[in-house]
Amino acid sequence: MLEAAELGNVATQLLFENERVKVWEMQLEPGESSDLHRHTLDYLLYILEGTSIDADRPDGESLRFPVEPGHLFFVPRGGTERAVNRSGTRFRELLVELKDAQACASSPSPAAG
Repeated sequence: MLEAAELGNVATQLLFENERVKVWEMQLEPGESSDLHRHTLDYLLYILEGTSIDADRPDGESLRFPVEPGHLFFVPRGGTERAVNRSGTRFRELLVELKDAQACASSPSPAAG
């Protein structure tokens, strides 16, 4: 099993964080790859640029995902992979991690109108 010390960030730059979400940007030029990382939270991916992205898993499996700017995906937690841009164009996405609802339970709710 992979040790936490061997794992990196889920994307290339953290843009925002509060008690409910973490928002990341992933930018990979052709031939670049992300850190090997584990998704411990459910998340949304919003594609900004690119045509495809590969997910290389620790077991050696590699999956290619065709993408298009403007596409939005919901992905459940649990995956461990390295994102690899094997296309000829830059890949960019926003990744929004959804923190668990119980972690937000202490946050005040807006008053019902």
